[in-house]
Amino acid sequence: MALRMVYDKTMGFAARQYQSVLGNQLSQYGLRYEDLLIEEESAVAEALSNADSDVLISRTRRLKRAIDLGYKRKNLQDYAPDMELDTFKKEISLDIEKIKARDHEYAHLNAHNKM
Repeated sequence: MALRMVYDKTMGFAARQYQSVLGNQLSQYGLRYEDLLIEEESAVAEALSNADSDVLISRTRRLKRAIDLGYKRKNLQDYAPDMELDTFKKEISLDIEKIKARDHEYAHLNAHNKM
């Protein structure tokens, strides 16, 4: 029990540190964490296809801007120093979780067909 508490505290501290470092790296290019998700994954592709057009347009613009800034070796702060970024805003994560849960339930309910 005590070992579990030490493990949870250590992992919580490491997770916060990693999130801080990742957030700083993403904000240099104006990206969000969800922009890093791989579109070829079935749940992500379905969530993006069901997403609002504003979400898709803003995601595409952020990715293009990040590619451009990376090519120029610049930071977003060089061009827009007062821009407020919400690096860990969730727009499609909840949909992805629902799709994965649905697929898992479907696989579980149809497990008897594989015999």
